[in-house]
Amino acid sequence: MNYYVIYDGNCNLCVTLVQLLENLDQGNQFRYIPMQDQQTLQQWGITPQDCELGMILINANAPEQRWQGSAAAEEIGRILPFGSIFVDAYRALPGVKWAGDRIYEQIRDNRYTLFGKRPSTYQSVYCADNNCKF
Repeated sequence: MNYYVIYDGNCNLCVTLVQLLENLDQGNQFRYIPMQDQQTLQQWGITPQDCELGMILINANAPEQRWQGSAAAEEIGRILPFGSIFVDAYRALPGVKWAGDRIYEQIRDNRYTLFGKRPSTYQSVYCADNNCKF
């Protein structure tokens, strides 16, 4: 495991994407922390206000290295096998990254309206400390 993915555990879209990533990665490189787990996030100085700006990716080996929002999504894509090919192409196309950043912001700000809110917070089987709360 090399990275922590901080996601909205109450967002249907966010949880679906985490579950997809769980299936692809099987806990090899990523561990998951819902933004609702403030006790765990405090160890990195992450506040609820920080979480409102989008998902966060933290390098577990160098916690000062972080990505947020669409940059976090791109970095996750880059880390996955063969993902860098697609991320590099996405970044190279004129205007596409700019548009992607705007689309991410709109989805982030309207995620519950667009995709619904879960009745309870999703806890990944690949949690940060291997002491998952079920």
